[in-house]
Amino acid sequence: MSSRERMLAKIRASQPAPVSMPDVPLFETPAGDRIERFIAGLALYGGVAVRVDSIDAARAAIDAKFGPDVALCSVVDAIPGSRVLAPDTPPASLHDVEVAVVPGRFGVAETGSVWLSEVEYRVNSIGYLAQHLVIVLDEANVVDGLQDAYLRDDFNGVRYAVLVTGPSATADIEGVLVRGAQGVRSLTVMLVGSR
Repeated sequence: MSSRERMLAKIRASQPAPVSMPDVPLFETPAGDRIERFIAGLALYGGVAVRVDSIDAARAAIDAKFGPDVALCSVVDAIPGSRVLAPDTPPASLHDVEVAVVPGRFGVAETGSVWLSEVEYRVNSIGYLAQHLVIVLDEANVVDGLQDAYLRDDFNGVRYAVLVTGPSATADIEGVLVRGAQGVRSLTVMLVGSR
């Protein structure tokens, strides 16, 4: 037996007995409308929410905000982009994308965050290389808090997941906040629902 194998055997032999995970209680849901709390949380971190009643209205709002001639990649079928975004698209080729439109799996009212994975991004770097990120999110898919989010099975079926809350931001020691320094300059969440 080599010294490595002896050491690993000693480590395995001295492991503590397994214990079950503790039950974590859920916090009480804050008062107020869940969507209004989501919008307030998103705004706190520099994001903008736009409430629309259909995907067509979301598309019209994107066109109105960014113009029809913008370099746009879209992962949302009902909102066509000017560039194709396939899973095998080289990430570096996305360096000049102005607007990326992606679907959000679910939002978190507590923080104004939206959960995204490699499925929603299709190419993970699109969420960081685009100048402006637009997330299309069904209002029915907003949960109350982070604990509710972690109870979902979404985390088990993906290799990559991120909770996005606002555009990229950095601040120096004097407290000067700069948005868009290392990633997207703006984040807009199109909340699709029956208003």
